[in-house]
Amino acid sequence: MQGLFFSIDGGDGVGKTTQMELFCQWLGEQGCDAVSCRDPGSTHLGEAVREILLGRHDLPIDRRAEMLLYMAARAQLVEEVIRPALRQGKTVVCDRFLLANVVYQGYGGGLDVEVLWRVGEIAVGGVMPQRVFLLDLPSELASRRMTGQLDRMERQGAEFHARVRQGFLTEAARREEIVVIDASRSIADVQSDIRRKAEPQINRDASV
Repeated sequence: MQGLFFSIDGGDGVGKTTQMELFCQWLGEQGCDAVSCRDPGSTHLGEAVREILLGRHDLPIDRRAEMLLYMAARAQLVEEVIRPALRQGKTVVCDRFLLANVVYQGYGGGLDVEVLWRVGEIAVGGVMPQRVFLLDLPSELASRRMTGQLDRMERQGAEFHARVRQGFLTEAARREEIVVIDASRSIADVQSDIRRKAEPQINRDASV
């Protein structure tokens, strides 16, 4: 039996990490064998690429090169982690996936959005989330939530992050698998929405 694949996405500072942890805990309580991962990351190659993309403030990276590095890390994540877990009937929850690449490098960085989707289709080899939970928060509010040292993408500036937010919402209007969740509310309310939106997929899978 093929497993379920969910991703949680949104701009920086919207609370993805907290919601992922709570969601995976709840999935376990529902009897799902949940596997969590992050994009980029969760493989040796992915973590090395993540350090280059987010940690190297001294390294100039062209937007196309940046996009292709994300795609390479994602291709490895799919083949090493996600696809094997799905084949074993597990439920995968990923912190970001292809949508983030399209939005950050496309709407934020100026690359062609349709080209990004086409390159992404090659990178993921047919593996896409059944549901994408998009945590939405005005970028000025999200920026106030970010503490500590900012990574390379978080440092891109207010205008960039405003374009990113609008890009997420534009893609959500175009693609039915993307579910917009108002992230301005309490942690409990946001989590409740995610669980409610996930239940039809879980119940449908359990009935097969």
